[in-house]
Amino acid sequence: MILYNVTCNVEKPMADEWLDWMKNIHIPEVMATGCFVEYKILRLLNQDSDDQGVNYAIQYTCDSEAVLERYRAEFGPGLMAKTWERYGESVIAYRSVLEIVG
Repeated sequence: MILYNVTCNVEKPMADEWLDWMKNIHIPEVMATGCFVEYKILRLLNQDSDDQGVNYAIQYTCDSEAVLERYRAEFGPGLMAKTWERYGESVIAYRSVLEIVG
């Protein structure tokens, strides 16, 4: 199994609205691609009090690297563009791919 992790730093004034949008719009669109079998939303707890943003990790699980590559080629660019259009630089995202080994 492959874990596709998207870590997001969201400006504090946007955090609640962004999280609602992720739960009700964006993640359902990602899951509707059929590429992922499950997801989790996590919020980083040990942030510095002077940090300007709220940090989240969205973790999507898929069956193989081939499925992830299909998602990245066919669906990822359009879904990332929607996020950029809505939030611009208010949300900075970093992506990583991990193999679940246990």
